[in-house]
Amino acid sequence: MKKLIILGILALTFSSCSDFIEEDNLASADAESTYKTAAGFNLLVNANYSQLREIYGDDAYVFCAGTDLYAVGSGRGSEPDGLSEYTQLNSSSTDVDQLYISCYKAVRAANTALFYSDITEQTNDLNTLIGEVKYLRANAYFLLVQTYGGVGIVTEYVDYPQLSFDRDSAEEVYNLIISDLEAALNAVSTSSYNGRVNKRAVQHLLAKVYLTRAYESFADTSDFATAASYADDAIAGEALTIPFDELWFPGNEMNTETLFSVQFSESSISSDPENLGHKQGNWFGPYLGGSENVENGIVNAPWRSYTLLATDFALDLFSSDDERYNATFMTEVYMKYYDEFRVDDKSGLEIRHYYTPKWATQAEVDAYAIAHPEAQIHLWGTYAASVVSSDYQTIPAKKFDDPKAPFANGSNRVGTRDIILSRLGETYLIAAEAYLNTNPATGLDRLNAVRERAGAEPATIGEFDIDYVLDERARELFGEYHRWFDLKRTEKLVERASLHNYLIEESNFNGANGELKILRPIPQSALDLNQNKDFAQNPAYN
Repeated sequence: MKKLIILGILALTFSSCSDFIEEDNLASADAESTYKTAAGFNLLVNANYSQLREIYGDDAYVFCAGTDLYAVGSGRGSEPDGLSEYTQLNSSSTDVDQLYISCYKAVRAANTALFYSDITEQTNDLNTLIGEVKYLRANAYFLLVQTYGGVGIVTEYVDYPQLSFDRDSAEEVYNLIISDLEAALNAVSTSSYNGRVNKRAVQHLLAKVYLTRAYESFADTSDFATAASYADDAIAGEALTIPFDELWFPGNEMNTETLFSVQFSESSISSDPENLGHKQGNWFGPYLGGSENVENGIVNAPWRSYTLLATDFALDLFSSDDERYNATFMTEVYMKYYDEFRVDDKSGLEIRHYYTPKWATQAEVDAYAIAHPEAQIHLWGTYAASVVSSDYQTIPAKKFDDPKAPFANGSNRVGTRDIILSRLGETYLIAAEAYLNTNPATGLDRLNAVRERAGAEPATIGEFDIDYVLDERARELFGEYHRWFDLKRTEKLVERASLHNYLIEESNFNGANGELKILRPIPQSALDLNQNKDFAQNPAYN
């Protein structure tokens, strides 16, 4: 492995030198003495978990924008053009450095912990903690390699910046990820999930890593089979039994189907509640009002933007028997939006907006209007991203609503709910996709287990192909931070984004040198600092 410190360079670039020294001066006598104790080393490991908040807690564009499911509202709001439309995507585009910076900070935190693990107090749980850290480093590198391709591999702890570094191949990065995860698998706890990495979390991520590598030119011929095996290990015979609406009810994030998440709580962000939380609840719905929604300190509606709204395609994926539609979207909006979660008996509540599903008949719509004369009726086909024209015009997604979050505008991070990164429903779909390529009958069984929980009709073997899998992932995982990676992995990004996102033409993906803009560009700021001028940019951006 090469002795580099890309992270140190990035930290120096994007924060002041004094902040970098104060926060990361890990060679000081105090740090040396602290991290050599069991309690101090635990603090270091906990700091690794905290880095997840920086990776996932800010804007969602790098995870969701520029896909088939989400787009900015027509004539409203703004998304970064590069990530959302690809026309202006270059090495200096807004947010292309988000994962590069945050993931390398996570890598540096992990390398620091692994360095001190050799010299800290040797305890019975030390090997478990090392396994947790290796999982977290692997997760960071997995995000990096999917987003940028080959990147610089850093495995040593270095407490000073080096300004010349090399670029490793994507194949080498995958080898490191798998090595870290396999080491973690034999070290972490086998107990139920309690907020820390356990064996099922590692199995889930290994399944996804092998599944993703299976599409690469350097894939091993057994990658799909290995992915299926790890997914089944993570499933561990557990059925999907929690109703979908309960799965996403605020406060139920630590249900038995959660395999790994980024931990948040009111108490953990209390020292700075507008900046220490996250933004997941800011997206996937229309603007719902401002500070006028706060009464006596109680927030009655969240702040929302007009960005990452559901496309017509996303809404059209659901059928009338699929319980996930009403569990994902707020089809009825009460005068106080959060009464959806705060009031048990809603029979006396006044309804402000109603979004008719595509399966509603005209007679049903007319009857609803008579029963609720105060409600504004939004007809099917008038409330997707491409036609939004006013507040509440677009249907809100409610999966990530947080009635406990303080009111703040879009520049603040106020979310207090956990961000779910791995859960059992996705594990079944990983298995389904992997088995699609090795044993389709078994893959169909895994996919239909997800549909059965949703109350939806089972898919047939004739329907079961990669497009059906992607559609099912959209229904099951809407708004969760997977979609860009799903389309990129399956080589469907250009096709689906240009077909279903009203802002994207296929030609938008045309880059330099006859290459398509699939990988994101290496951030220009990192290239400028690198004194090794042989560090190549991704070819579509040269």
